[in-house]
Amino acid sequence: MVIQRVQRDPSKGPRRVAVSELKSALLDQVRKYHHEVDTAEPFLPGVTPLLPAGAVLDEEDRVALVEAALDLKVTSGGSTTRFERAMARYLGLRKAHLVNSGSSANLLALTALTSPLLEDRALRPGDEVITVAAGFPTTVNPILQNGLVPVFVDIELGTYNTTPERIERAIGPRTKAIMVAHALGNPFAAAEVQQLADEHELFVVEDNCDAVGSTYKGRLTGTFGDLSTISFYPAHHITTGEGGCVLTDNLVLARIVESLRDWGRDCWCEPGEDNKCRKRFAYQMGTLPKGYDHKYIFSHVGYNLKATDLQGALGLTQLTKVDEFGHARRVNWKRLHTALEGLPGLLMPRATPGSDPSWFGFVLTVLHDAPFTRDHLVDFLESRAIGTRRFFAGNLTRHPAYLGRPHRLAGDLSNSDIVTERTLWIGVHPRLTEEMVDYMAESIVEFVTDRYKRSGRL
Repeated sequence: MVIQRVQRDPSKGPRRVAVSELKSALLDQVRKYHHEVDTAEPFLPGVTPLLPAGAVLDEEDRVALVEAALDLKVTSGGSTTRFERAMARYLGLRKAHLVNSGSSANLLALTALTSPLLEDRALRPGDEVITVAAGFPTTVNPILQNGLVPVFVDIELGTYNTTPERIERAIGPRTKAIMVAHALGNPFAAAEVQQLADEHELFVVEDNCDAVGSTYKGRLTGTFGDLSTISFYPAHHITTGEGGCVLTDNLVLARIVESLRDWGRDCWCEPGEDNKCRKRFAYQMGTLPKGYDHKYIFSHVGYNLKATDLQGALGLTQLTKVDEFGHARRVNWKRLHTALEGLPGLLMPRATPGSDPSWFGFVLTVLHDAPFTRDHLVDFLESRAIGTRRFFAGNLTRHPAYLGRPHRLAGDLSNSDIVTERTLWIGVHPRLTEEMVDYMAESIVEFVTDRYKRSGRL
């Protein structure tokens, strides 16, 4: 690599100028490197893998990561703080806390509701939390991990969300909270669920991991609950590699989340800060001696779930593209829906009334009278390099991990069983081109048409 000499400004310190120039030159080389390696291969139908999900990373993302690495930002710091503030502004909420994964975000959000700082409203072992049976485990696991009891409700087919009516019927004398995810980017009726929670004095944790940029009744998802969570895993709407976020408008809950994330300590100083409260050695808490160092006083049984500045730096560049990515997801979803609408044997997905989803995937359920099974369709698509996924875990109560665990069923789970047996989804992410989306649609049409012809029903 050849780095050209740049004329220095004599008004600046020579070493500082030299370092700045060297860094600038290195980042220029990173941009050149990106253009050399980021060459799109031609799409070969049946050969090029069409994955269900995938991150879109560009030149600015690569530069942001390298710049953070050059500055040796290997722990939480300035980029993390800036990203937290930017994420909170995007959703119009007061506080956001970056963590190491979306799963950790869910754990922190639910655990925050058990804090003694909430006094009589704090959740205690044996209290109930309403959630859906059909989804991803990390929406349910924090309930069990905190000694609470999940109350499982069913979903409706088509939207793949539960309904306020199902949730209302599930409320019992020990119910204290609701923790539900927006299904594959499709919002549940969040306003009505929050209203129901308010009427019954319940907390709501809104799992927004698959739905960043979706709206319900003109309002962004992730802004309805007492707490909301986001995942920044590469499969999601924007990525920090591994990463997640907990957001809230409630400063008490925000303080609890921060404490739990940062070992359970009571101090709220940022990394590298000391004595922000100006009484670091003046506290008396628990049975500790008066004046014990506040940086080492612990008010919660917490974790270390912080993220790094590399993740914060990448999050900042990714967030600028969140609306562009959401537009691409909507376009790809609509293109598939238009091409497949009216096809026999398959239940088409539909948006929750009043919503505008930033879709995570295109979900299909094989009807009970179709002349093929989900496995037949999946095998055909996979043979054509079209990646598929199940509707996550399907009915979680049927998995080995949850057999024998404390829980309550609120009604039957017949639709959750249907998605376990007959539902799949394919991708709509921004890396998919029109040609790729059309190939996926044409493959499904070809398969279904052939099966119906063979059965003599077409």
